[in-house]
Amino acid sequence: MTYRILLVEDNVQICRMIGDYFSAQTDNLCELDTVQNGADGLDAAQSGNYDLIMLDVMLPDLDGFSICRSIRSVSDVPLLFLTARAREEDVLYGYTLGCDDYVIKPFSLATLYAKVQALLNRAKGTVLQRELVCGEITLNPLTLAVTANGQPVTLPAKEFALLQYLMEHKDWVVSRDQLLDRIWGSDFFGSDRVVDTHIKKLRKALGSAGKQIRTVISKGYQLKSYT
Repeated sequence: MTYRILLVEDNVQICRMIGDYFSAQTDNLCELDTVQNGADGLDAAQSGNYDLIMLDVMLPDLDGFSICRSIRSVSDVPLLFLTARAREEDVLYGYTLGCDDYVIKPFSLATLYAKVQALLNRAKGTVLQRELVCGEITLNPLTLAVTANGQPVTLPAKEFALLQYLMEHKDWVVSRDQLLDRIWGSDFFGSDRVVDTHIKKLRKALGSAGKQIRTVISKGYQLKSYT
């Protein structure tokens, strides 16, 4: 299934970055249309059959709040504000108008993607990404199936979660603190070396493909598509 997403954003570079990242993560199962001003954005939202809409607030011709108000009068399509306006009153106003989520610039592309995925999941009952692939490793978040070099791999819960996070952020350098917070939770008070222990187990389980997980000295880990 291909998802159609509308991005109303006047910064062309941001549009390109989001488009490239979403295409890479979804293997082109996500069709992203971009519009650079408010008036055209409203026209596109009203005429297109979109699964989700991302809106900047400060736009030429027509602001994002006005667009949101107009959309909500006729549609319950998932809507996410993507803006530098971080004042609490602006965020609360956006939710009052009916937005589903609010992302403040500057933002992480991985975080934005996760929020979009969650909104689509709730709206459609499906997920945007069914299978993650990196080099010789594949992981299916739905079936919990993992293969390495074409062979099935059985992973304990922590190792599976680590691998999934690394694959969702392939080529990124991910710190131990990030992994601790995501996998063990923000209330974990043990040593960050627990991450090293589980990474070691994960590498062993993946066999030769485990070499794709690289140690970045003093920073963390990086998953590459080659050994």
